[in-house]
Amino acid sequence: MMQTSDLYTPYHPRWLRRRVSTYWWLQKGSYFRFILRESTCMFVAWAVAYLLMLVSAVSRGAESYARFIEWSAAPWVLALNVVSLMFVVFHAITFFEAVPQATIVRVGRRRVPGHVVKLAHYVAWGAVSAFVVWVLLGA
Repeated sequence: MMQTSDLYTPYHPRWLRRRVSTYWWLQKGSYFRFILRESTCMFVAWAVAYLLMLVSAVSRGAESYARFIEWSAAPWVLALNVVSLMFVVFHAITFFEAVPQATIVRVGRRRVPGHVVKLAHYVAWGAVSAFVVWVLLGA
């Protein structure tokens, strides 16, 4: 089996590869926000899992739902859900901020300005949130 060191000769110098610190993402605020945004996926996954557990409990009847609500009232579950909500909101905001760079919207031959695309996402988020609150408070 050939090794990497066998590929080099005196006339073929090794490439310069600078060592990158494990904590490279702490060097700049933009790097830190990038890693923070990428790590929010764990909290988004928890929110989905929690919702699926709720739907499962409801589908199995009143007794199962009551046990789920009792479990959900545990301090650690409440704390996890509050932290998850904060990270899911952060995830959504950073997603909406990136939309104008990732999505080009055209009306006819004209490109819609990025701030209008971003504003449309925030308006849609607000409308859906208002509808959910309206439904939950007993329309």
